[in-house]
Amino acid sequence: MSDQLIFLFILIPFISMLFSSVGHGGASGYLALMSLFLLPVIEMKSTALLLNIFVSGIAFYNYYRFKHFNKKLFFSFAIGSIPAAFIGGNLIIDVEIYKNILGFFLLFAAAKFLYNHDDIKIKKRINYFISLIFGTLIGFFSGLIGIGGGIILTPLILLLKWGNVKTAAGVSSLFIFFNSISGFLGLIFLEIRPSNNSFLLLILAIIGGLIGSYYGSRKWNNKILKYLLAIVLFIASFKLIFI
Repeated sequence: MSDQLIFLFILIPFISMLFSSVGHGGASGYLALMSLFLLPVIEMKSTALLLNIFVSGIAFYNYYRFKHFNKKLFFSFAIGSIPAAFIGGNLIIDVEIYKNILGFFLLFAAAKFLYNHDDIKIKKRINYFISLIFGTLIGFFSGLIGIGGGIILTPLILLLKWGNVKTAAGVSSLFIFFNSISGFLGLIFLEIRPSNNSFLLLILAIIGGLIGSYYGSRKWNNKILKYLLAIVLFIASFKLIFI
């Protein structure tokens, strides 16, 4: 086993723990690590989505358990995103284009983790037309690059003032879960399989997900960890776009 893989195994549960603490599955973090450790691009999407399915499912359980979930808000985005994620997962794009798109989304994720959404006033009314359009777009790009879409949906919910931080996390976790399944099935349809090391990566990600989502759905303050993660995402996005 190479030193690169050992470091990857060490970092995966940390990434999973941090992302699940805010209701995410961690795909953008896994993709960032896999790009840094030079895993084949063809394996990155399916491996990240596989880990995403389990970690986001665990995150949703904990956030739902502590009543941080809005069913209407979830369906307003998911009805368009789930089929769109399958379509995106069925598309194979040029490696350089894929790296640039992924680099942009990692940059977006990094900026999201640096922004503080602790104090917002909630609007009760949901614009279902807007949520359908955004849900479809997020689902398509999620399947295309191998993420669940939470890095886009969470700040969008907060920006539109349709939920607080905890509610956005609860909705995003289930949104990620179904988008990841849909995108993963799209890749399986193309006979694209996860990495040979995916089983071990999955076990490590689940361990991190159990810890992160349990404490994150309660009172865990992970501001410093968010800043560290943002640095990793910035480095990975720079590498993907410019190197």
